[in-house]
Amino acid sequence: MEGHLVLSKKERDRLVRFAEVKAGRMRLRTAAALLGLSYRQAKRSYRRFREEGATGLVHRRRGRVSNRRAPAGKKSAAIARYRERYEDFGPTLAAEQLAKEGIEVDHETLRRWLLESGDWKRCRKRREHRTRRERRAQFGGLVQMDGSHHAWFGEDRERHCLMNLVDDATGITLSVMGAEETTELAMRALWLWVERYGIPQALYTDRKNVFITDREPTLEEQLAQKEPLTSFGRACDKLVVGIVAANSPQAKGRVERNHGVYQDRLVKLLRLNGIACVPEANRYLRDEYIPEINRKFAKTPLDPADAHRPVPKGLDLADVFCLEQPRTVTNDWCIRHENVFYQIHRDNRPLPRPKDKVVVRTRLDGGLVLLYRGRPLIFEALCGPPPKETAPVTAPARVHAAPRPQGKPAADHPWRRRTVRRADGKTKDGGNI
Repeated sequence: MEGHLVLSKKERDRLVRFAEVKAGRMRLRTAAALLGLSYRQAKRSYRRFREEGATGLVHRRRGRVSNRRAPAGKKSAAIARYRERYEDFGPTLAAEQLAKEGIEVDHETLRRWLLESGDWKRCRKRREHRTRRERRAQFGGLVQMDGSHHAWFGEDRERHCLMNLVDDATGITLSVMGAEETTELAMRALWLWVERYGIPQALYTDRKNVFITDREPTLEEQLAQKEPLTSFGRACDKLVVGIVAANSPQAKGRVERNHGVYQDRLVKLLRLNGIACVPEANRYLRDEYIPEINRKFAKTPLDPADAHRPVPKGLDLADVFCLEQPRTVTNDWCIRHENVFYQIHRDNRPLPRPKDKVVVRTRLDGGLVLLYRGRPLIFEALCGPPPKETAPVTAPARVHAAPRPQGKPAADHPWRRRTVRRADGKTKDGGNI
């Protein structure tokens, strides 16, 4: 056969399966199941394949005029009337008006005709329209939080991260500088905000893994019906602070615009004051720069009420802003954390049992706390791994004064004697072996 044969994907799949059936490598019933056909339909299709080859698999209606095709004059009449009266109409509205004049045509059919004739062009999807969001009414209702990576000490120096918090209602800001945008830096920034203003209602952050995690929940989280959280998320959960994740930088525009102010003003002021290290920069931010910025740019909220909550009595923020990891107690009441072994004292009440889980809480100042059922444990660090249990000492084997001489046993030695059972059931002693 000359020329090219165009087959759809479904027809190509049938060609491959039927070729295997014809070669004897597959049964027709198996091919029918793989193709999603009934056995009867597969038999009919396979028969046409044997008689006509690949051409027999082509759909019989291909290339034929549809039975529902509009009359020849209807298309030209609809296009002519559209050009005459409805040139600036969309296909849907034009189809409705043409129907009133007696020209019945579906709006999608009219759209296809107009595209073919060049009387209508596809409208590209416009950019998503963004509406300006009004500020929150109360101070502390929503605090935007984000890190800004910049060469704060000059273009020839390494880049550092400035963790910036901006209140949505007033524009009051607070910042802490660190080497990278880490969980510790985010905790220190929020800790300072809580100490100075109180606990905000919610934080508006991006979707970085410091704030949001996409990991699967653990078994304990599934049993407790809790969402998986980062270490920063657990700290916010203890303070009952919600985390709102932004889908774009424009959503948290206040803190993003604040980055631009800092990258202009702060860089120049740090150079002017001869500051070139992180500790001095944080001192300057706390004592001079942040108070001045807030005096210049802070706004009065719509509602004078403060939405911040005070820190509950008895709550140590050092136990809130920390890193927590579970560990398993070994048979000798030890745990291992960061390649260091810790011995749990037997004086603890309650005392965890071997295989129980304890929580290792690492504070930001480096302090370590072990928790079991929410209570701290008494423990001590070991210089090395705990000693392994040794096998019990057994008595040494008896040592003979002198080894026995090697030789053959005597003729009357018991080893050379054996008992022979006769057929009558009696026994007699046999001779030498």
